[in-house]
Parts: sequence; C-alpha cells; structure tokens
Amino acid sequence: MNHTHDADKRQVRNAFGRAAASYDQAAILQREICDRMLSRLDYVRHVPGLIVDVGSGTGRGSRELRRRYAGATVVALDIALPMHQQARRLAPPRWRALLAGQKGRTRYVCADMEQMPLRDACAGLVWSNLALQWCNDLGPTLGGIHRILQTDGLFMFSTFGPDTLKELRAAFRGTDRYNHVNRFLDMHDIGDMLVHAGFATPVMDMEYFTLTYDDAAAVMRDLKAIGAHTVLQGRRRGLMGRRGWQRAVDTYEALRTDGKLPATFEVVYGHAWKPQPRTSIVTPELRRQLGLI
Repeated sequence: MNHTHDADKRQVRNAFGRAAASYDQAAILQREICDRMLSRLDYVRHVPGLIVDVGSGTGRGSRELRRRYAGATVVALDIALPMHQQARRLAPPRWRALLAGQKGRTRYVCADMEQMPLRDACAGLVWSNLALQWCNDLGPTLGGIHRILQTDGLFMFSTFGPDTLKELRAAFRGTDRYNHVNRFLDMHDIGDMLVHAGFATPVMDMEYFTLTYDDAAAVMRDLKAIGAHTVLQGRRRGLMGRRGWQRAVDTYEALRTDGKLPATFEVVYGHAWKPQPRTSIVTPELRRQLGLI
C-alpha cells in the first residue's frame, strides 16, 4: 500500500506538457489569481531589473510583468517544455514590445523549481502564481528562491491551501487505498518556512473560491485541461473500477446545490523580502572581554 503524497516529477512534467494547448482556455481561476497578485504590486515601491517567474506556464504572468516593468528582463522558469513553446507563440513580436516601451527580454528556462539553476542574488523579484504546491519539499525550494534574490528583493506568490478540492477528496475517501487529490500546505506552515529560509516578516492571507460544475466528470476534465489532475507517486496506475467511480460520484452528488456541484479552492497569498544580512559591531573593549585580543 502506497500512501505517499510526493509528486512524481516526471508525471508533473508530462501532465503540464500535455495540457499546454488547452491550459489558457481552462485556467479561469489561475488568470483571476494572477490579476489579483498584479494588483497587489500597485502598493509596492520596487522596480526590479530581473524578474524570475517560477512556474511560468503559458507565460501570461511573464507578459504582464514585462508590461508593468518595461525595463526588466523576465526569466520564465517552468518544468514543461511545451508550456514554454506555447508561451513563445503567445508572446508579442520583439518589434511590438519595443514600440510598447518594453526594453527587457523574456528568457525561457526549462527546469524544476526545486533545483533552481540560477546564480546567487540575480533577481530583484521572484514571482510564482499557483505553482509552489508542486514542490515535494517546500522548505529547500524557498531557500533556493532566497538564494537567487538580491538583498531587499521581493518574493510574491500564491499557492493552494489544504481545503482545496475538499469535496472531491471527500467523495473519493474510502473508495480504495490510493490518493486521488494532491495535498496542500497550511498558510501558517508556509509562513514558518519562509522565516526559516531567511525571509523577513512574511505577509500571508487567503481566500476561498468556489467553482461550480454540471457533474463530477466536468470537474475532472477541467483539472486535466490545466495539467492539475493527480500526479502523486501513490496514485492508481490504471483506471478506477466502475463501482468505485460510481460510489465517488454518488458521494459528490450529495453536495449538489442549486443544480451544480461545487469545487472549493483555498488560495493562499504571500510576499516577503530578503533582508540585509545581519552584521555585528565588535568593539575593541568587547574583543578584550571575550579574550579575542
């Protein structure tokens, strides 16, 4: 019996690669959260020279960040090559960007965020919209983000909290021994990890979104269209049996309200700064007291 909650990174890469063409049409919530994150930048007096978009997908966030910071270069980092290929197709041509005053460029890096292949202190802003939940070990990943940020650089992100897809999780509970919904970390745990990674006074908040669907199959189709169907290492390898699927559907149907099935998403927002390194002033008198001289 395998109950592991670790994501199979090969499956993550393949799932998002297959979803690249359908992603933008289905990613309604992702667009909304991206816009809300962008609006929060209105209150931040910070002009980065280089921005890293972690989990850049089809590039909507990267394009919006380039419009906002016309002189900045954006490094779009994603694990799935087809996502980058789709982002390149959607990006405006270079001449149009220059006419719009966008002097920077977008660089595409195909890599796993848990093994950040960027140099120390290179970025003024690290941005990540609904991607951190795919990390198997978030603490070291946050440490890698801290490493690539410049001093006084900003990390802004969104991710999913533990109540995400709670209806779907409840529907599948007890149908078999496999995990059918990915696990998500609590907002307070993420805040603690940020402090442990060296960030200063992280600001965290959350809100709930409820999407509605005609049936359970529509929920699963939407998740598959954005590459977010289950990719846990402990997932079922074959198709679920008809009896188990029907039992899950019947459980889900009990939640139908006003003719629709709900799908809840707990969205966690956060931002934190990389502070100046701590320095200590040791006076000659203190050095004598400590026996250093």
